[in-house]
Amino acid sequence: MHKLRQTLARVYAGAFIFYMLLPLVIMAAAAFNDNKTPSIVPWKGFTWRWFEALWADARMWHAFQNTIFVAIAVSVLAVIVGTAAAILINSVSGNLRAALYGTMISTILIPGAVIGISTMIMWTKMGNGLGTDFILFKPGLHLSVLGQVSYIAAIVMLLVLARLQSFDQGLEEAALDLGATHAQVMRRILLPHLYPAIGAGAAVAFFQSIENFNVTQFTRGGADTLTVYVFSKVRSGITPTINALALLLIGVTLALAVVYELKRRRNASLEAARDAEARRAAALEEAVI
Repeated sequence: MHKLRQTLARVYAGAFIFYMLLPLVIMAAAAFNDNKTPSIVPWKGFTWRWFEALWADARMWHAFQNTIFVAIAVSVLAVIVGTAAAILINSVSGNLRAALYGTMISTILIPGAVIGISTMIMWTKMGNGLGTDFILFKPGLHLSVLGQVSYIAAIVMLLVLARLQSFDQGLEEAALDLGATHAQVMRRILLPHLYPAIGAGAAVAFFQSIENFNVTQFTRGGADTLTVYVFSKVRSGITPTINALALLLIGVTLALAVVYELKRRRNASLEAARDAEARRAAALEEAVI
C-alpha cells in the first residue's frame, strides 16, 4: 500500500510538471518556427527571424526599459514600506495590531483594475483641487509605481512578518541593557536577521511589478511597459516576436534562479564547514583540559 501511494504520488507529480511545462515548451518552439502566426503547427522550418525582429523593435526596448525602471522603484519602496509595517505590527498587540494587519492585507484582496483607477483618480483630482500641473498629479509611470506599491508592499510585509516570528526578543533586550541604542539594535541585530526575508520580498516585488498589467494600464499615461506592449500586439495582430520575448524572459529568470541556488548551496557549505571547525576546536579544547 505504501509503494502504491508513492507510485501514485510520483505519477501525479510527473503529470503536474508536464502540465505546467508543456505550454512553455510549445511557446518556446513557436519562437523558432518560420510562420507568421505564433504556433508550431504547421511547422515551416527553423528560423531566427523573430529574434531579429525583436532586436529591431525600438518600442519593445523602450517598454522594457520602463518596465525595469518601474520594477526597481516598486521593489525599493515596497521593501521599505513592507518591512516597516511588519516591524510595527510585530511590536503592537490587541485591536491596534488587528487593525493595522487588516488594513495592509486588504489591498491584496482589491482587484488590480480598481487599484489602478483609484490611484489615477485620486492623484489627478488632488492636482485639480490644488490647481497645479505638477507631474506628480498627472498619469505616468510614477503613478504606476505608487499604485503597485500599495498592494505589493503587503506581500513583502507578510514575508518579513513570518521571519520576525523566529526572532529572539531577548537579543534585543540584552543589547539595550548593554547600552546599545535602538538604532544600533535595528542595524546590527534586527535587520541582519530579516535580510533573507527582505531579499525574498524584493525579488517577489520585482517580478510582481514586471507582470503587472491592470494597475499599469490605468496609471501609465502614454508610457509603455512590457505587459502593455504585449497587450497592444495582441489587439493589433500578434506575431512570434512575443514568443521570442517570452523565451528570453524565461531564460533570464532561470539563469538568475540557478545563480541564486548555487550561491545558497555555497553559503550553506561554508556555514557547515565553519560549524564543523568550531566543533573540532571545542572537542580539542575539552581533550586538552
